[in-house]
Amino acid sequence: MLRFLPFILLILYGLALWHFSAWSLKRQLDQNSRRLRDTRLQPVLDRLAEALGVPELPVHVFQVAPVNGLAAPDGRIFLTEGFMEKYRAGEVTPEEIGSVVAHELGHVARGHARRRMIDFSGQNALRILLMTLLGRLLPFIGIWIANVLTTALAARLSQRDEFEADEFASALLIKAGIGVEPQISLFEKLDALTKNPGEGIPAWLLTHPKTPLRVAAIKANAQRWGAA
Repeated sequence: MLRFLPFILLILYGLALWHFSAWSLKRQLDQNSRRLRDTRLQPVLDRLAEALGVPELPVHVFQVAPVNGLAAPDGRIFLTEGFMEKYRAGEVTPEEIGSVVAHELGHVARGHARRRMIDFSGQNALRILLMTLLGRLLPFIGIWIANVLTTALAARLSQRDEFEADEFASALLIKAGIGVEPQISLFEKLDALTKNPGEGIPAWLLTHPKTPLRVAAIKANAQRWGAA
């Protein structure tokens, strides 16, 4: 039992780090966000809520500049002020904003926050274990190899979550009578809206899949469901 103690401690350390990160994020969101109120967006949000069978959706605006959306561990959905500025400027439609909300709801519905907690803890333990082992076998590059391997694993798991959230969003948008067209059109704009933050990074190291792969998966799902 004692020989497994260091590994168990590494996992517990990873869990503690994740909980601290989640607490810090919640604090930032609570202090720097407001409930989303927009007359043009509300009909779209109402259709999504009706399709889910809930009275309303907990959508908030996070007062930061980057264009992004996120699902908090407590189930709240956030759109950044940067995203809302693009919407108010007419660069993003209400239906495209709805597709972002649907995607983040997918993360909530699929339990990705809990899964990421488990993944993060395991990856942290694996990273330190590999750094220890490879650092001894390959003194100069062992630590670098360990970091590359665990980063690649984290990226692959994150990409899996994104594809799952996209699939949930497509199904919800179709059920709501909106369809996948706004989801696809937003992806076609997204690189320009976010100024290609991942350009030049190998696809297998990205936390989000490449846009053409996501669009292709959405179209394939819609065709399989007879909605395209």
